[in-house]
Amino acid sequence: MHPPTESLLLRRSLGIALLALAAFLPSCRSREIERAAPAELGLSEEKLAELRADISTLVEEERIPGAAMLVVRDGKLAWLDTVGFANVAREEPLAGDSIFRICSMTKPVTSVAAMILVEEGKLALDDPVSRYIPEFANVEVGVPEESDGATVVETVPLEQPLTVRHLLTHTSGLTYTFMGNGWINQAYREAGVNDGLVEAEGTCADNVRKLATVPLLFQPGSRWNYGLSTDVLGRVVEVASGRTLEQFFEERIFSPLGMRDTHFRLPRGKRDRLVSAYQPRSDDDPRIVPLPDGPVRRGGALYSATYPLSGSEHFSGGAGLVSTITDYARFLLMLEQKGELDGVRILSPESVALMTQDHCADLGVWIGAHGDGFGLGFGVVTDKGSSDLGSPGTFSWGGFYYTYFFVDPQERLIGVFMSQLYPWGDLDAWATFRRGVYNALEAKGDPAPVQETASAGAN
Repeated sequence: MHPPTESLLLRRSLGIALLALAAFLPSCRSREIERAAPAELGLSEEKLAELRADISTLVEEERIPGAAMLVVRDGKLAWLDTVGFANVAREEPLAGDSIFRICSMTKPVTSVAAMILVEEGKLALDDPVSRYIPEFANVEVGVPEESDGATVVETVPLEQPLTVRHLLTHTSGLTYTFMGNGWINQAYREAGVNDGLVEAEGTCADNVRKLATVPLLFQPGSRWNYGLSTDVLGRVVEVASGRTLEQFFEERIFSPLGMRDTHFRLPRGKRDRLVSAYQPRSDDDPRIVPLPDGPVRRGGALYSATYPLSGSEHFSGGAGLVSTITDYARFLLMLEQKGELDGVRILSPESVALMTQDHCADLGVWIGAHGDGFGLGFGVVTDKGSSDLGSPGTFSWGGFYYTYFFVDPQERLIGVFMSQLYPWGDLDAWATFRRGVYNALEAKGDPAPVQETASAGAN
C-alpha cells in the first residue's frame, strides 16, 4: 500500500476532528435521512405499491412473518414501508423502528472498521494476520486423502502468509462449520468453533484461538470461500485498535453516524422491539412457525434467535449485530456518499472506492444474488456482470435471517429489505424486492428480468 499523501493525512485529521465533535453534538447523532416524495426522486409510487402488494402476498401465504423495505435515492429517503408482523401470534405489526438480527450484514461494518485502521496506519492490507493474532503464525493447509474408506488429512506449509487482505476478500482458506466441506467442518466442531450465530461463552479472541488450531481449507489467495474470515478480521480490529469490537463500532461508526439502535447486545429497554424469528413448519410445508428460544441445530448449522439477548462478550464481526432498517440505511448512505454522512467523514473516498471494486477477478467468483465479483466485505457487480443485479459497481450482501441490501452508485440508489426467517428455502423475496425497486425507476424503462439465483454467501 502506498504511503499516505499530505492531503490524505489532512483529510484523516479532519475526519478524526469531526468524529470527536460528533460525540458532543446530540443533534448530529439523532438526525434522520432527509425525506422526499418518490416522484421527486424519479421513482414510481404506483410501482412501489405493486412491490408492496407482492411482498404482502408472501405474508398472506404465511411464507414470511413480515418485511420492512426501504429505498434511498439521491441521498434522500424515498420509501419506507412495512408489511406483516413483528410477532404473528400477537398480531403485533412491524414498525419502522423494529429491530432485526442482521447477522452477515455485520460483515461490511467490520470491513469498514478495518479500513478506518488502515487509513490511520494502524493496519495494512498485506500485514500477516499473525502480527495481530500470534496463533496463526503456525497455521498450515489441510490436504485430505482417502485411505481405506476414511479421510486422512495431511498438512502442508503456507505458500504465502495469511493476510488481512485475504480476510477481507474471503480468500483466506477459512470456512463455516455448516458450509459442507466435509473434513474441515468436523474439525471445526471438534475444536469448538462458534459460527457467531448462537449464544457463546468467552470472547471473540477465544473463538479465534480455537479456529487457528484447524488447518486452512486451501492456500490463501487461491480460491474464494465464504466463512469466518470476518470474525478473524474483527479480532484483528480489536488488537490493532486496543478496543473491543463493540467499543470500536460504537465510538467510530455507530455514534458518529447516528445509528442509535445497532448493537451486539440488545439493551433491555429495546427488547420489545426485537422482531420474532420464524422457520418453515417442515421441509414439505413452507408456512412459518416461531423459532424456539435457545440453540437450534439444523444440518450443520447451529444458530439461535435469542443470541442478542445473552449478554455474551463474544462480539462476532461476521454475524453478531442487530439493527433497524433506518440505522443500516445510514451506514449504507455513508458508503454511497464516498465515506461521509451529514458532515461526518468515516472513510476517505479512496478507501470506499477500494472496498467496492472487485478483488477476486482471477478466481471466477459468482455469488448468486450478489454478482460476479467480491470487494472488501461484500459482493460486487463488474462490467462483466449480469445487468439484472444492478449497474456495474453495485455492491450488496445479506444475512442469515433473510435480510438484504444493495447499493447502486450509478443510479444513486440504495435498497434494504429485512425479514426474520431461516431457512428460507426457495423463497425469492430478495429478487422480488430488487426487481420491484428497479421497476420503479421511471427513467430506466423496463429492466431485464431478474435472474433467480441461489443467495450464496449470506449468513
